[in-house]
Amino acid sequence: MRLPGAGEGLSGRRSAAHGPRGATVRAIAGGHGVHVPGTVAAAAGRGAVVEDGRLALETRDLRGALRRGTESNLVVFLVDASGSMAARDRLSAVTGAVTSLLRDAYQKRDTVAVITFRGPGAEVALPATRSIDAAVRRLARLRTGGRTPLAEGLVEALHLIERERRREPGRRALLVVLSDGRATGPGGRERARAAAAALRERGAAGAVVVDCESGRVRLGLAAELADSLGAPCVRLAALDADAVAGVVRAGI
Repeated sequence: MRLPGAGEGLSGRRSAAHGPRGATVRAIAGGHGVHVPGTVAAAAGRGAVVEDGRLALETRDLRGALRRGTESNLVVFLVDASGSMAARDRLSAVTGAVTSLLRDAYQKRDTVAVITFRGPGAEVALPATRSIDAAVRRLARLRTGGRTPLAEGLVEALHLIERERRREPGRRALLVVLSDGRATGPGGRERARAAAAALRERGAAGAVVVDCESGRVRLGLAAELADSLGAPCVRLAALDADAVAGVVRAGI
């Protein structure tokens, strides 16, 4: 499970990226610098000959290097904070995962954000940050309970990701949704499917759904949400900080 593609990302040490630094993959037109063997090969391919010890090059022959390195990422947790005990478990796992990821944010240069949805809507509980202190302080104040406005959470996630994309265009995003897929309120499931489809169609982020459904009777709604997002759906043996952080590290 990886973020789709390898883009011209901000330099970091997490996921694969094409950019001005890193190992040379091949020679391409419009690449970085001048790739001499590739340029010579391109000239030879069009029939250029060596005269007086010189190869007559044309502008169209020039090739640069396609380099593959690593980039930093934006990790956005979208957490169902509705209900009581189960919601507190989800928030506890995310808080621990955020802290774990931010411990190595200096090296990886990643940023992390948290959005919760409960009651009347969704809120950005933690704006994109690399600060452990800010994360611990803000996440300690989170509340649980109420209905499950999943669609509002997905819309808020799209807005946050697109704001961050405008601010830092090279930083690719991973959306991690912790939910059982339930969406209460009028048209809840239909609106959630539409919001998930919008995220998918806009190509705003890679995504993964952590299925938090419990109990003997399983509705499979998290899998439906994952399908709408075009994302994998993961069930964890234990919903704790290490497991959630592991999902992120595997995803990017």
